[in-house]
Amino acid sequence: MPNRFKGKLIIVEGIDGSGKSTQLSLLSQWLRSQGIAVVFSEWNSSPLVRDTMRRGKKKKMLTPTTFSLLHATDFADRLERYILPLLKAGAVVCADRYAYTAFARDVARGVDRQWVRNLYRFAPRPNLSFYFRVPLEVALGRILGGRDVIKYYEAGMDLGLSRDVEESFRIFQDRILTEYEAMTEEMGFQVIDATLSIEAQQQLLRDLVQKKLGKSLQAGTLQGVERGKDGNEEALTVL
Repeated sequence: MPNRFKGKLIIVEGIDGSGKSTQLSLLSQWLRSQGIAVVFSEWNSSPLVRDTMRRGKKKKMLTPTTFSLLHATDFADRLERYILPLLKAGAVVCADRYAYTAFARDVARGVDRQWVRNLYRFAPRPNLSFYFRVPLEVALGRILGGRDVIKYYEAGMDLGLSRDVEESFRIFQDRILTEYEAMTEEMGFQVIDATLSIEAQQQLLRDLVQKKLGKSLQAGTLQGVERGKDGNEEALTVL
């Protein structure tokens, strides 16, 4: 029997510079304005591996496999301690990146595709998965125009793609973009044109939330984490 949760899991994915974080933040604020209990979760934010990850990056000791395992550990800890309890309590969890980030980034680093997916087989499938599609050059322009420094691993410098940081970043992000595009249909992503205005994108998100989760929201089953067991519950199937 699958676990059944009163809460809903909404996630956003996309390459760096896609604008997904801004859109998720705006969506969270809108949901809260409707009286819905909303919590936020970020990729690579568990205190369990934070220091280890920081030291590994500083000393440039992380291989693609150790990188993958550390991120999986981070994800499992956040899921067990934070995401699942809140879903069971009835909150809407908005996650900035989910397991699909690993599916894209780890494979872009050369890790076996099926191995990565097996690593995250415990993860529940989100109720809504938004993928912010943006041309590579547009995303790069946003990132490179607003950053003084691109970090070593962020640029994929550990992969020996190029000695030039910006060119390495370009090649690495292109690999990640290719993986996202390949899994779009398989994972049921709701694709958002990330070249639209901020307002237009946000309206699309709100419309899709209303369309896909409207009955649950209107029924009031998610109006607070202390609510009772009345109303329908929807199962989250595994990835």
